[in-house]
Amino acid sequence: MTAVVESTPAVAPESARALADFWFDPACPWAWLTSRWMLEVQKVRPVDVRWHVMSLSYLNEGKDDLPERYRAMLDELWGPVRIVVAARRDHGDEVVLPLYTALGTRFHLEDAPKTRETYVSALREVGLPESLADAADDVSLDGALKAEHHRGMDQVGEEVGTPVISVDGVAFFGPVISPAPKGAEAARLWDGVRLVAGVDGFFELKRTRTRDPIFD
Repeated sequence: MTAVVESTPAVAPESARALADFWFDPACPWAWLTSRWMLEVQKVRPVDVRWHVMSLSYLNEGKDDLPERYRAMLDELWGPVRIVVAARRDHGDEVVLPLYTALGTRFHLEDAPKTRETYVSALREVGLPESLADAADDVSLDGALKAEHHRGMDQVGEEVGTPVISVDGVAFFGPVISPAPKGAEAARLWDGVRLVAGVDGFFELKRTRTRDPIFD
């Protein structure tokens, strides 16, 4: 008898529609890759994604053992997150993903600096007021930023960063991937995430990273 090998279906039944929450820092290259994977997943699986910010600067606030170079980098990462928070406040949830994509494209694909000029360029691209670039230095936004950060990070604990995905009521750090899978490969990884999310007591799979972020 010949064995029948079942292939991964291109699209799951609509009845299986899922909701995922995704937390990102716009400056993190690993979160960027995972976010691009999630956009690919939406093409091949019935899933809705809600996008949220977290802050690597806030996550590492008060840590005394950070190298000076890393600490200086964290100081400039407050700006992009604050801008996303202000954009959501003023223009609604629907602007978060387009703005993230515009900022991330500049940071990760174009190696643009985290400056007002870069922020204004991203805001223009998505049709948002250039004045939102002022939010980069607006510490009054940090209360809302930290609240949104905690909604994600409190689900996974303190020893993780970004990305964080919550699906089916279970949140994980990751997946950390390079490059971002596409097509059937993206679908298989998503199916695996949902599988482990359904296993009570599952906590961690990990291996050492052997490559840098691959943006293609």
